[in-house]
Amino acid sequence: MPSSGVFGLDRRLFLTSVLGAAAAVAGLSGCAGSSAAADEPASDAPLLDKVPAGTSLSIASYQNTQQLQFELAKLPPLPFKVSNWLNIGAGPDVINAFRAKSLDLAANAGIPPIQAHYQGFRAKIVAINLTRKPNYLFATKPGSDIRAVADFRGRKLAFSQGQAQGVVLLRALKKAGISYDDVTLVPLTSNQFLTALQSGQVDIAPLANSQAPAYLKQYEAKGAHTVPTDVVDLLSLLWAPVSVLNDRAKAAAIAAYIPQWARGLVWQYEHPDIWNREFYVGTQNLTPQQARSITALANKPLFPPTWDEAIRWEQETADLLAEGGFVKPFEVDDLFDHRFEGIAARSVPAEYRK
Repeated sequence: MPSSGVFGLDRRLFLTSVLGAAAAVAGLSGCAGSSAAADEPASDAPLLDKVPAGTSLSIASYQNTQQLQFELAKLPPLPFKVSNWLNIGAGPDVINAFRAKSLDLAANAGIPPIQAHYQGFRAKIVAINLTRKPNYLFATKPGSDIRAVADFRGRKLAFSQGQAQGVVLLRALKKAGISYDDVTLVPLTSNQFLTALQSGQVDIAPLANSQAPAYLKQYEAKGAHTVPTDVVDLLSLLWAPVSVLNDRAKAAAIAAYIPQWARGLVWQYEHPDIWNREFYVGTQNLTPQQARSITALANKPLFPPTWDEAIRWEQETADLLAEGGFVKPFEVDDLFDHRFEGIAARSVPAEYRK
């Protein structure tokens, strides 16, 4: 493999470089916490019918989207206290917060639970929302001549091993028949992608559909553009540390939160004009036209009554990462807490279950 690219390095060293910030923050105490989590058996105790008084959860809400959904949808109050809404969304940041015991529940894609497992931190998936249309596209640096995924050969690609963007990139390369030897993967986290593009550190970075309009507004005149992909990142999910799920009061609170989460997503999908005005224009400083271009690509929420398809997809993702040497092979069944299976589906109309 070429020494000039990331794949000339030891893959374990590559993992460390991607997640170095988390390791630095966690330190020795974080490693001890990881070992403890790995040794803790997952509870299979039935969920309580009612959330005990005094229960609280710390919940991730990137860019305050959950609070805004709940407010605009006029959903009923949660039957527990939210001790903190943490404005974090990236998988490595969530894992770090889980380790620090400052976060109880988070929304992510399918890859962070795989990454946590690889690091020895035990956490489980409690709710699934399937996506059928691509949430990401590829953006080029200014002045790029790249027009298709086939042009990625020989280029520097922004790659976050612990986030959905990383898997989208790997799946796109595999579909195009491009081997890891043909590219240089630059280890970054997604919050570094825009700076890396702007500076020319990378030729390509996968961006969320919601990020692309603002990037193009600033750099399209300088020759930046996007390369669409039909690769779908199937899973949007809620997950929590095993230590949290083993607390029966907190587990009951999570079970009570899942219907609100699902109904909030349904409301957002059914009210794009309001969401455009209040979120994209009101908090993200996009123009109404840019907001409409994002919601036009929005996925209809889908909360399956059973998780069979999600488990298959998660296994494919884990196998893809193992093929590249990023993680060790394992069976993903242990990542799912089936006590919560079906809760989201039962909380929404039938059209959002299939």
